[in-house]
Amino acid sequence: MSKPAHAPVPVFKLYGETTAWPTPDLIHWESIESRSRLHEWEIKPHQHGDLVQLLYVRSGRAELEVEGLVNRVERASLQVVPALCVHGFRFSDDVDGHVLTLALPLVEQVTGLLDSQALLAPACFAAGDSQPYLDTLFEAISREYARQEPGRELMLQSLISVLLVWIGRRALERTRSDTQQQDRGRLHLQEFTRLLEQHFREHLPIEHYAQRLGISAAHLNALCRRLAGQSALQMINQRLLLEAKRCLVYTAMTINQVSDSLGFSEPAYFSRFFKRGTGQSPKAFRIAR
Repeated sequence: MSKPAHAPVPVFKLYGETTAWPTPDLIHWESIESRSRLHEWEIKPHQHGDLVQLLYVRSGRAELEVEGLVNRVERASLQVVPALCVHGFRFSDDVDGHVLTLALPLVEQVTGLLDSQALLAPACFAAGDSQPYLDTLFEAISREYARQEPGRELMLQSLISVLLVWIGRRALERTRSDTQQQDRGRLHLQEFTRLLEQHFREHLPIEHYAQRLGISAAHLNALCRRLAGQSALQMINQRLLLEAKRCLVYTAMTINQVSDSLGFSEPAYFSRFFKRGTGQSPKAFRIAR
């Protein structure tokens, strides 16, 4: 779905339409199949200036690209496409689902009442156990949209409000989960730092620390890079270098004694390690200080 860098992204009112909004409502509903079939199951990348789209893939397969991020969907999922987000879709020819397009004034009105920012950022939510609920809700929206019954506008807005509450709650759950993961990550890093302070002279492998923390070595490395800007091994080496510098500057220990106190098997190995980390030999570092 990539496009040439020089090609402008078309701004559509509704999919490929550049004409006026095709309905007196602030809402437009259609099935995924009815539109995508006309375009050979692919909607090219484009954006909407003042529309928000909610794409519910009930069954079939889809590739949903929004702002360069592609979600490959094989189970019921709901994609949020905020206004001005560049997006394009590919569908299997057995796709079943709904496209709900909301004019920005309606979105602002409803989200203001709900105190939710869930429609301001693109997101894809797996339906999971909520699929029967979402199936029923979208079917109700489609039926109400197709009829001209008394109270139609109020009913549509009410149904959409229910849908936006569901989206807002899922977005909040995701935010809380991300926050909890970040908090756990910080706790793991703190514990790693504490263990490192106790055992850095023992030259323990990263796997040992990870096992003590109850996580994998890869996870520990990822946490260190994300929260400390260094790999776990770099943190171990930096702690060794710090202690070596302290010994060389503040004690009368010989280089061999410093090497031995830091757990190196040979002074020559310590000297290579120190020079690799500082650019100087231990002796040159001591003289310079």
